[in-house]
Amino acid sequence: MNIESYISQLLYRYQCVTVPGFGAFLTEIESAQLIESSHSFFPPKKVISFNSHIKNNDGLLANHIAQAEKTSYEYAVSAIQYEVFNWKKALQEHGLFSIKNVGTLSLNADHNLVFTPSDQTNYLTSSFGLSAFVSPVVKRELFEQKIEALEVNLEEEEIIELIPEKRRATAYLKYAAVFVLGLGIAGTFGYPAYQEHIAQETILVEKAVQKKVQNKIQEATFFIENPIPAVTLTVKESKMSYHIMAGAFREERNAEIVFKKLSDQGYKARRIPQNKYGLYPVLYGSYATFDEAEKAKQEIRNTINPDAWILIESL
Repeated sequence: MNIESYISQLLYRYQCVTVPGFGAFLTEIESAQLIESSHSFFPPKKVISFNSHIKNNDGLLANHIAQAEKTSYEYAVSAIQYEVFNWKKALQEHGLFSIKNVGTLSLNADHNLVFTPSDQTNYLTSSFGLSAFVSPVVKRELFEQKIEALEVNLEEEEIIELIPEKRRATAYLKYAAVFVLGLGIAGTFGYPAYQEHIAQETILVEKAVQKKVQNKIQEATFFIENPIPAVTLTVKESKMSYHIMAGAFREERNAEIVFKKLSDQGYKARRIPQNKYGLYPVLYGSYATFDEAEKAKQEIRNTINPDAWILIESL
């Protein structure tokens, strides 16, 4: 059975697709890119990476194969194991092999796996139908020619000179002189009355300000004598969204045995209800932050289970 197509199908829907006993393919969304030097545009996409340390069977790939092939879960697990055996054999004999529409895996000089993702398929469903394209350079030669022609036409147009009539300007000056003379006479007799009016307005404003200040003082005194009752705030308990997986079991009694064993060993073990794949997950413990979960995972890997991994619940 060729499981490559099933891995490719799951990468459209999930962030992590684990191949039991081999490793996990991870996806991360990359924003759209514009390369100005080449006038190239690339739509948003999912970038695929590979982690050889995540090898536990989470049931995702096996259940998907079992449903697609209409076969048993156990047969699907066996098919995956056989395919992984062929992959490892190809690495030993040829040093590399390719997974269609996913990428190429090879061994470097230190015999470590190196993954090169394929750029032929965009697994981001929201970018369906979008492809990279190169925009042609915008040419502005025609526009510049039109501007030059317009400037030449403006230079050739006849300049019109406006000459004001002397008689009309003289009339304006006469009326302005009469207006200025009137202002001088009014200022001589009306200035003392204007000063008295300003003084009265100032007194009224000062009285209004003093009244507002007194009202504010009374309001402040009222609040001091009648203090506002204390407010009790309820702090929301932080969500335990980071779990360290101990395993997922087809039989519930096996999950219960592992749960009791971990509890006896001092772990804050937990059981999660049966998932949609029919498995019963068992946890070493749950944590509020990723740093706490990462620290606990390292301790578990160094002492009891080198394949322990973190399950991140959707926030």
